[in-house]
Amino acid sequence: MTTPSIPSPSPDALAATPSPAAPARDDRTLLRAVLALGLGGFSIGTGEFVIMGLLPEVARDIGVSIPQAGHVISAYALGVVIGAPVLAVLAAGWGRRALLIALMGVYALGNFASAMAPGYLSLNVLRFVTGLPHGTYFGVAALVAASLAPPGRRAHAVGLVMLGLTGATLLGVPIAAWLGQVFGWRAAFVFVGLIAVAAMAMVRRGVPYQPPAEGASPWRELGALRRKQVWLTLGIGAIGFGGMFSVFSYIKPTLTEVAGLPLAGVPLVLALFGAGMVAGNLVGARLADKSLMRTIGGLLLWSIVVLGGFVFAAHHVVTAAAATFLLGTVVAIGPALQIRLMDVAGEAQTLAAALNHSAFNCANALGAWLGGVAITAGLGWTSTGWVGVLLALGGLAVFGWSLAADRAGRAAG
Repeated sequence: MTTPSIPSPSPDALAATPSPAAPARDDRTLLRAVLALGLGGFSIGTGEFVIMGLLPEVARDIGVSIPQAGHVISAYALGVVIGAPVLAVLAAGWGRRALLIALMGVYALGNFASAMAPGYLSLNVLRFVTGLPHGTYFGVAALVAASLAPPGRRAHAVGLVMLGLTGATLLGVPIAAWLGQVFGWRAAFVFVGLIAVAAMAMVRRGVPYQPPAEGASPWRELGALRRKQVWLTLGIGAIGFGGMFSVFSYIKPTLTEVAGLPLAGVPLVLALFGAGMVAGNLVGARLADKSLMRTIGGLLLWSIVVLGGFVFAAHHVVTAAAATFLLGTVVAIGPALQIRLMDVAGEAQTLAAALNHSAFNCANALGAWLGGVAITAGLGWTSTGWVGVLLALGGLAVFGWSLAADRAGRAAG
């Protein structure tokens, strides 16, 4: 009696069988990539936010008022707004890792040059140039992280990349602010440039090669601009997120002149703001994976509460510190808007992802400018909170418009 032979599985069947080690390898790949991308975000976050804690020193050194020095913040933000779409379109055919390294190189050079700026005009020009790679870097980094993430955890992966940006306000900004106070504000930008150089090496080693998307071209990327929901999502960020920047752009003089915080305590309160950003980023990413649109609407309402409360809390050191922590949590809306843009952009993923950061820096420029207008008009440092409430209400109105357009589109379809 012969024993029936058992057919061997085909090579294709073996290839289709998942290896138990595959999830572990995927997790390690994601972790290495997120750490590398996060370090780049740490450099960018430190460079973007540290200037807000050094405005009095910058103003004194270049011979302008504090509100005028705030134009440096707006110049950087304008660079992000312009650079994100332009670079995303021009680099549509690049491999993602090579593009990330190049963008971080430009950011490093921009910060080293900013440290040598001789005056007001040159500093504004150099901060504008330094801001150019910001949005495209985060947009491409978000795409890489989302592509490596398991199903249902895209926002979580994007949130981990953004943790570098928010973590910068917890660790990088206080360190850079301390360097700026001890060695002069220029030392802070040198510090940021050195982190950017380290990030270039980390991205080269930790991010897997990803070729350009098949059929990628500048014209296909520009297709995102024909989509109404892309513009509405950008409007939510550009307007609704501006309130945080309205307050934080002038946080140092508000804390020292209104709350009576000693100058030595400013880095500690800036660290509290960073802790709020980290907490908000983590919670916001998890909520977005569960219910994206409810998260966006709920966080806009949360912004109104926080910004309005800051006006009253800013008059005492303890409550001002607590309000500054809560101010940081407003950043929770970032991962949700990033995923929303990916969902509504069709094939134009790179441009849409980069434009999210253009929108945030429109918010940065708008918030800093309107806050300065209110202060210059004699309404006081805390008036920036009311400016923030109005901006958050504007974002909520655009969000309502987006929901209505969604419903109308489904009804028509």
